[in-house]
Amino acid sequence: MSREPTVIEDIQESELAGENGEVYLFQWLSSTERKLDMVLIADLKPQQAELERVFIKIISGVETYPPPGRAIRNLVGRCFITLYTRCETRTLFDTLQAFLRLVGDVKTNDKDIIKIAAFSCIGDLMGVFGSQVMSFMAEICTVTIKTHRHSTSSLLRYHALMALYKALTTAKRAVTDASAKDILKQMKSALTDKSLPVQRAASQVLIAMYSSSDATVLTPSELVSIITQSVKSLDIADQATRHAHAQLVGHLLASTQIERAISAPENTQKGVKKDAASSEQNGDDDLSPANAAAEATKPLLTPSEMLLHLSTHFVNKPTASRKTRIGIFDLYAATLTKLGASFVETNFSVIVSHLLSDIVNDSSPRSGNARYEVLLVRALVGILLRDLLGRAEFKGAGYCATGSGGIIAAAGKCASSGPECTPRTARSAPRPSKPHRARHHSWALRCFCYSTPLRLPKTILTVMDKLQRDLASILVPSSAADVPLRALGHAYGLAALVSIIPQRPLYVSYDVSAKVLDMAMQLLKRAGEHDVKVAGVEVEVAWTLIAALMSLGPNFVRPHLPQFGHPATHEWLFLLHVRESALGAMWCFLKRNKEALVTLDVARRVASLLSNALSFANSFISAGVEDPGAEGAHGHVQLPVLARKGGPSLREREALLRRRVHQCFTALGFSSIPDATQMALLQSAVSLFASPDGYAGSSVQAAIASSTGTFASVWQSTDGYAYGVTFGEVVDMGGVEGAQHDYLNRDTVEVSIDVLNRKPILGASEHDPLSICQAKVSDTEYELLEPPPPATSVVDTAIELFARLLPLQDLPSTAKIIAQLVESVRSPKLEKNAGRKAAVFVNATVALVLTLRYATAAHFRQARDTFGDSRITGLLSPFLMEALVDGDLVLRSAGSESVGRLASLSGTNYLTSQIKDLVDQVPCRRASCGAFTQNHRERPDVLINDPHPVVHFWALNALARVINAASLAYAPFVPSTLGMLLKVYLTESHEREGGSLSNANISGDLPAYPIVCQIIDSVITVLGPDIQESARTRALVQSLVHEFSLEEDEGICVEAIKCVQHFLMFAPEHANIPDLVKQFRGHLASSRRPLKLASINALYQLVQKDALSMSKLGGDQLVEDLFGMLDDDSSVQGVRNVISSWLQQTVIYNPSAWIDLCQRIMARTTASQQVADAATQQNLRDDEGESLNVGLSQDSKGGSRGRLTSRWRTQLFALECLHDICTIVANSGRKEHLNAIVARNQGIPSSGLLYSRVSDLIKMAFTASTAYVTEIRLAGLVVLRDVIEMFAASPDPAYDDALLLEQHQAPITAALTPAFSSDSTPEILASAVHACAVFVGCGVVKDIGRMGRILKLLTTALEQSKDSGMLSLGEAGELSPNASAMLRISTLSAWAQLQVSSVQQGYLENVVKPYRSSLSSLWIASLRDYASIRIDSEFLHDTSSVVDSSYSSLGKEVLLPYYSKAWSIILQAVATAMQAGDPHILAAMDGKEVSENKNDLVSMGDRKEPTAFFYVIFGLVYEALVTSSADSSSTTTARESGVVSALQALKCLVRPEYSGSAIIEPTIFEEFISLCYRMGMTESAGIQVHLVEMLAIFAASQSSSSVGSDVLSLTSPPAHCLRICAHILKQSTSPSRASATQGQLSDRIALISSCISAFASIAASIGTSQREDVRGVAILLYSDLLKDESSEIDLVSPTLPALKTLLDIPVSHRPEERERYSRLIHALLSACLLNIDSMRGRSGAISSKKIKNNMLAAVLILTVVPPWVKVGRAAVEHGCYLISQKLLDADETSLTASHCAKTLILASSSGSPILRQCARLLIPGLIEFVAKMAPLIHDGTVSETQSAAIGEVWKAFAALFTSTVEDQRPRLLGVFLPTISLLLANAPPSQPVATSVTTQTIAQLLSFATTSPSAFKEAAGKLDTSTRELLEHSIRRAVGGTANAAAQSAAKPQISLRSF
Repeated sequence: MSREPTVIEDIQESELAGENGEVYLFQWLSSTERKLDMVLIADLKPQQAELERVFIKIISGVETYPPPGRAIRNLVGRCFITLYTRCETRTLFDTLQAFLRLVGDVKTNDKDIIKIAAFSCIGDLMGVFGSQVMSFMAEICTVTIKTHRHSTSSLLRYHALMALYKALTTAKRAVTDASAKDILKQMKSALTDKSLPVQRAASQVLIAMYSSSDATVLTPSELVSIITQSVKSLDIADQATRHAHAQLVGHLLASTQIERAISAPENTQKGVKKDAASSEQNGDDDLSPANAAAEATKPLLTPSEMLLHLSTHFVNKPTASRKTRIGIFDLYAATLTKLGASFVETNFSVIVSHLLSDIVNDSSPRSGNARYEVLLVRALVGILLRDLLGRAEFKGAGYCATGSGGIIAAAGKCASSGPECTPRTARSAPRPSKPHRARHHSWALRCFCYSTPLRLPKTILTVMDKLQRDLASILVPSSAADVPLRALGHAYGLAALVSIIPQRPLYVSYDVSAKVLDMAMQLLKRAGEHDVKVAGVEVEVAWTLIAALMSLGPNFVRPHLPQFGHPATHEWLFLLHVRESALGAMWCFLKRNKEALVTLDVARRVASLLSNALSFANSFISAGVEDPGAEGAHGHVQLPVLARKGGPSLREREALLRRRVHQCFTALGFSSIPDATQMALLQSAVSLFASPDGYAGSSVQAAIASSTGTFASVWQSTDGYAYGVTFGEVVDMGGVEGAQHDYLNRDTVEVSIDVLNRKPILGASEHDPLSICQAKVSDTEYELLEPPPPATSVVDTAIELFARLLPLQDLPSTAKIIAQLVESVRSPKLEKNAGRKAAVFVNATVALVLTLRYATAAHFRQARDTFGDSRITGLLSPFLMEALVDGDLVLRSAGSESVGRLASLSGTNYLTSQIKDLVDQVPCRRASCGAFTQNHRERPDVLINDPHPVVHFWALNALARVINAASLAYAPFVPSTLGMLLKVYLTESHEREGGSLSNANISGDLPAYPIVCQIIDSVITVLGPDIQESARTRALVQSLVHEFSLEEDEGICVEAIKCVQHFLMFAPEHANIPDLVKQFRGHLASSRRPLKLASINALYQLVQKDALSMSKLGGDQLVEDLFGMLDDDSSVQGVRNVISSWLQQTVIYNPSAWIDLCQRIMARTTASQQVADAATQQNLRDDEGESLNVGLSQDSKGGSRGRLTSRWRTQLFALECLHDICTIVANSGRKEHLNAIVARNQGIPSSGLLYSRVSDLIKMAFTASTAYVTEIRLAGLVVLRDVIEMFAASPDPAYDDALLLEQHQAPITAALTPAFSSDSTPEILASAVHACAVFVGCGVVKDIGRMGRILKLLTTALEQSKDSGMLSLGEAGELSPNASAMLRISTLSAWAQLQVSSVQQGYLENVVKPYRSSLSSLWIASLRDYASIRIDSEFLHDTSSVVDSSYSSLGKEVLLPYYSKAWSIILQAVATAMQAGDPHILAAMDGKEVSENKNDLVSMGDRKEPTAFFYVIFGLVYEALVTSSADSSSTTTARESGVVSALQALKCLVRPEYSGSAIIEPTIFEEFISLCYRMGMTESAGIQVHLVEMLAIFAASQSSSSVGSDVLSLTSPPAHCLRICAHILKQSTSPSRASATQGQLSDRIALISSCISAFASIAASIGTSQREDVRGVAILLYSDLLKDESSEIDLVSPTLPALKTLLDIPVSHRPEERERYSRLIHALLSACLLNIDSMRGRSGAISSKKIKNNMLAAVLILTVVPPWVKVGRAAVEHGCYLISQKLLDADETSLTASHCAKTLILASSSGSPILRQCARLLIPGLIEFVAKMAPLIHDGTVSETQSAAIGEVWKAFAALFTSTVEDQRPRLLGVFLPTISLLLANAPPSQPVATSVTTQTIAQLLSFATTSPSAFKEAAGKLDTSTRELLEHSIRRAVGGTANAAAQSAAKPQISLRSF
């Protein structure tokens, strides 16, 4: 295939001079770079010299060339690399020489941009070809170091060092020792350089110096000095520099762990004093698998010594700033990441022990800020343990087991890694010595029990027991001092455990909750009898437990509401404590139960209680009580809150109480609170968070700080109070996505550490005892809420209350409150306290922005009237303008968002004035307008070009938001914007390292390029599909995006990928997809999470678009890489989406490949499994699993460390994929995957088909069933069930008459067995019972004796379900009431499935039969219980079999989902049993056993009262039909099966033996019939069939029971049923019927037949003259069908049997009835004949269909009517005439006519005079037809249809002949024989059809001769000679042709021949 050769165009220098010179040069270089890759080498070589000359000119910036900015120099560097990679490298020497000349003159400053470009190119070239030009190394070292030392430009120094770094990576061997020393010396000093970019470059150079095999040897002293230098720099470093230092330190420390050869014992570093034992043990561990050679190698430091290098700087430097200390944790994170997962796994205990002992325990609290320090250290260690080590890249989930409860407390997420933690956690938790420790132990215990719920009930009882002991000890005066704290600790533990009961309801008996509540109530009652100290503990314990119990929801709380009360004593501290504890419980109550239990009355009472509590707090303040605990400079603020020995102080207690009041008001809502109270609340909130009086610190200290000017910012404060500033900040760092997204696209760990730099207040769980009950717990992670200290949390709750309440006020109230707020902030009292002034300003602004958020989200219309009013905007505008122009980021963010939201509420006048004010502010405050621009479209170009980073960063942000807001309106500005963005990219000042020294140091945190990418992204979305039209714009966009995607900064790459995604949406054909896929795959290996996520999202987009082509590009390897990523980090949801989408699109083409992939994942063991195996050494638990895993990890080099591991979440996902594979293939309709015979017939090889992988699927299900993780076991059972259901009917490939699964019965049994082991959860047991039922019911094994263990498990479950106690299946212990009930439901639904299947599978009858009696009563009982739960009754019957009555109200919400899922199949089972007339089900419906009283069961037909449970079942059925009928628009299979099972049950329920006369009671009947009407009008045909059948049964049973009355009165049941049936019939037959309700053709036909049959059965049940009325209506409706000519669909032929049923109903003997019947028949027959006549002269499918159908109907009428019916002679004659006439038609009508004629003649033998007349009339027509066919036979043109018609004529002749008496037969033959002779000829015909007719004819002739020889002889004798000879000849020929003459001994034919 010839392709046009690629040509590299010459550069047009004339283009460079214009204003678009930069754009032209950029585009030319981009295009040249692409073409250099594609052009043929032969064509490229001649151009090489010219291209080099041009590239050097570009870098030299000569003549007309624009300055070589960043994009241009990068492009030139890459062009050079491509050129030298593909062509000669001889000239590389000259090129480098040229560049070195450019940078050689160090002193000149005017050519910095050219030197930068030259250095950049030198670096690029050396980075690739350095090893080929090592001779340059000395010069490069000299010139780069010189430039670094003498230049003043940060950017130039940075690039000089980067060039050195790149050169060192390839040509380090050429550096002399002297040079190396100089480099190291310079770089070490550069680590503390004033320029941050230089520090970053120096870090890189040092990494290069200490990298690779020929690296400089790192000595301990150098390590210490470098780390010290880096730590010194942390205080001034921005985030990019901090990252660079972290990478350097991480690299150096990681290198100390590399095994190195040692010649002599090496001195370990001084000062290493800890962990000798652990490091020694670790050393052993490292050396254990080693051999003799390894003894000569050793790492430079042990892990403990290495970590001490970092902790020394953290612990031993109390004067270090907060920023430095936080920065040290960046170094930790980088070091651990660099060391990698396997190191962390190996040394997990060393790392944790170091963090807990060397950091947490040894951190010296700094004077005055002890509490803040403790929390800071805890937060930092928590980030490392939870976010870094807990993240899945470190696969050591099992290593959680090595830690104690304390570790799990610090790293709560470890517990989420699965049920791999040990029970030791539970022992350590309830033994706290301090409240904060108690809460962390409780939290760890909660996480542990959530993951391993089987341990939950025992743990609750243990903790409860300990708590009761402590509470008893408190009362003993001599008890230990720590008993009160211990009691509180146990109370928190118990509360934490109780709060997870709602998530794990199947594991805990509800009487436990009742016991806890009872204990709490007793404590409250007796607290009044004890002294204040004891009572305080008792009250807190009681209310904490009650608060936790609130999480159990309304069903638990409702019965106990009246019990809650309040004790009272008389000390302030105690009173505050009691109220705060009680309100905590109230808050939990409102959060969990508000919807269900808070009525208007309750709300008013709660509001009044809260108002009283608020008044109490106010009276405490006004009383001015002295606080004995308030010591220290800042009052109570300096003491560790809630961790002090005496507990919280009075002021803290008051703050805690107020906080609870605010929380309760917010949770309660404001509708029930009087207006006056609302105003009071708002005023108190404002005075709390925004007034000088709300300050809780020391005023003296604050005044000193203000006067001396030492106050800098509230965010720098480290006292844990920060002048009362709010904890919830509003920060917008720019970008289109706003605050939800990190603006630098950093890793979460980096962000979490960085955020601590601006957090003056840190939260902790001990600040609120209820945080452990409120925490979020899900299957993937645990998140502990960490509220701020009391003094701050009261501010936060006040702001929250203010924000939610203010939008509900009217205009005057709003104006009053806002005026108060603004006044408070500007109060002169604040002048003396600068810190409080700043805090109040922040609080007020944050409160306003939150208020406006709620207002615009929830109360927009009301807010527009209040906040949009000029009075409010007038008050707020100047205030918000002050916030906007403040240097504080939070104020600016909150202020700008507030102005934007106000603008959206106020209209254009306000908007215009704000824009004008902001533009006026710009000259003096350049960056102030940055964040506001969401609401206007001014273009801040001027500011974008400003060299100051703050200005251009925010200006670019503003532009990005303007474009997003303007959308399509921005299109005209796109070209100029792109040009400007390129200019920004080429400008030196906008580079991260560019500009003056101060600017370069600011740029790191405010980079321009990510925002430029966001603007390009916005431009792409503005252009949309139009981007395809302008080639120039598109090329520029692509070049820019490509350039940014190659930047080293990952944050920029992430934004570039987002641009690519949008580009792919609008112009995919212009993108190079293979290159993009390659690029994205490269990013998947990145250690940076945001980059991985962005690449995954992009891949997802490509896979969704076309997975097949992605398979070609990426292949299986890419999917496996994605699975690997999932293994690295299971929380990356995008990976699952990519794999799932890929699987769904491609699995049908090759399921086997996907199974292979899942098999590889499943074959790996989980880390925890390896740990467990290593610990037990016996593997008793998993013998079978081990046997299956043999050979799956052959490549492991011995020992578990070599084995591939796979995280359990990955394995779970692999099992979910297997389930998807099974489902998709099963639903695809590709039978070859399931059936070997089909595959063989289609010639498809079996290797890739699904049935060939059954054994693998079962093996994987088995492996999963023996796993340690519940979720995997459940998923394994799902796969097993899929396999059984899919392959139940599949034949064995080797033996067609055997089933495939027969050979797999043993493995299936083996896979099900572990589900009944002792550690199985209720969910596993339920799933296993279902799997057993599926296997028994699938028909693979039909012999009960061979079902073995599987059937035994099912019957055991059933036997247990009969008893009312708790269940215990298999080896599993006794289950809780809820679990037992759930398992009963599952067991009963499994048996119900067998009962339903027994209708098709006869052998199941024998399985179910022995248990019929008990099953019937259990099914009915479970349906009754379901009904009780549904109607929310307060009690259940005591005889209930499934739910124990004492738990009913609690179990409702737990069991309802299980019932909802199971009741439909149980109902279906009941219906099938009823239809089969099973006496047990009838007895069960009456609540009896069959054997009780057999006489009762006989006379059920005439009962008046319904069965005992009729109303229950009928109610359920009715409700199911009503709800689904309302939703009949949806046509889901599940819905349809539910409706059908309900209707089937109804078919039986309407019979008198079940319903008595209940169903015709007026109220019930009315509702029931109106439902039937609705279903008759809305449901699909498939459902209406059952509806009609049910109505027919109902009407028939009712009409037969109402003898003598008017059966068809207007409101009688039969009349209603007939109306519905008539409507449905009319609808089914009408052509205009909506397609939605038509359904399948087969359903429509069945529906019409059902309707006619319903009419017939109702008519048959009526004994009066009305029977004929019913018949008449039905026939009238049916005649419409006969008349129909609207479509070709034939609805008549299949429904004729129903018509026959209708006609067959016996007629009364009364003459008038017979007369009516005769008239009806005559009318119908006439209608049929008229319909045929009306088609005369018309042809086509519809016309022939109508003729055929009416002919058939007419014949049917004539043949079924009784002989006494009078039919008009004319009609009969005309009918026979029409049939005779239609015989001669050419189409298929003639065949139908011949059928009709034959039928009538056959029927005439019955003796009916009408039919005899018909026969008489038809014979001439038949003879005429035969005569007309004769010529066609002779010339061979007869058709198949005509041949068949002739056959029918012969049959008619034969029938007539047979029915005629012997003496008349010669006369008949006298007519038949000449007719037959017409078709015969002397020579046999050649055409096959004609031959078959001749054969048929002769056969008929022989038949006449043999049947009646004498008649034949007589008739033949009378024929003329020629005819007789012809017949004789034909018969001889036929007989002679069929056998040899010798063997011809057939007697009778020969006799007749002789007699001729």
